[in-house]
Amino acid sequence: MAGILFLVGTPIGNLGDLSPRALEALREADFIAAEDTRVTLKLLTHFELKKPLVSYYEHNRAESGPRIVERLLAGESCALVTDAGMPAISDPGEDLVRLCHEAGVEARVVPGPSAAVSALALSGLPTGRFTFEGFLSVSKSARFEHLDSLRGEKRTMIFYEAPHKLRETLRDLLEVLGDRRIALCRELTKIHEETRRTTLGEALERIESEPARGEYVIVVEGAQEGETATATTEEAVRLARELRAGGMSLKDAAKRASQRTGIPKNVIYDAALDD
Repeated sequence: MAGILFLVGTPIGNLGDLSPRALEALREADFIAAEDTRVTLKLLTHFELKKPLVSYYEHNRAESGPRIVERLLAGESCALVTDAGMPAISDPGEDLVRLCHEAGVEARVVPGPSAAVSALALSGLPTGRFTFEGFLSVSKSARFEHLDSLRGEKRTMIFYEAPHKLRETLRDLLEVLGDRRIALCRELTKIHEETRRTTLGEALERIESEPARGEYVIVVEGAQEGETATATTEEAVRLARELRAGGMSLKDAAKRASQRTGIPKNVIYDAALDD
């Protein structure tokens, strides 16, 4: 009889948030698949648990996933954890869950903390409908393409960001979406937890004088009914230059900038060509 894959939510900062059921699942599993075994070992040590650990993360999932499924098919049970929060959410665990379903292995969830939902609850923005967008790409062209697709999104949007990329992300959000209301949440459930309800413009100004520290969740207000973006030719050309610097051809950059700003692409192309 095949074993069971347990998706176990772990604390996002405060170890007191590990539920009794999660602790039981970790205790009863035959082995634990962890995003970073060093991080999980600290958790297990705190709760005086000793369990075999296997590594399962973005760069080894193609090899590690099938091996885990083989052990499950042989009758062992596995607890899948990520460094913090729910596994399989913006996490390679989603592939392992798919492999288990395809192999006929049962998967069960042991719910736990979620930075995205926690930040949404704290944001003061509409929570009835929302969209989780995770981390934006480090590729400038891919990042702008992602943000382009959200220009008319009316649901509240949730993004994750690391401190060293926060300034750039706030700037890009402001450029593409306009100056919207946001909640900037950092170090959720930790000693220095902080939520700032502000706007993209004000947050960007503040981050220029205050260094970013800790992991961030950015909750952004959705587009209003009938909201449209306006831009000058100069802004459109500047956007085309940035896209071109990110690896696009001038032709494609002008086309993308035109789609985003409404300025004719030939005007943008000619102006950028004269630089």
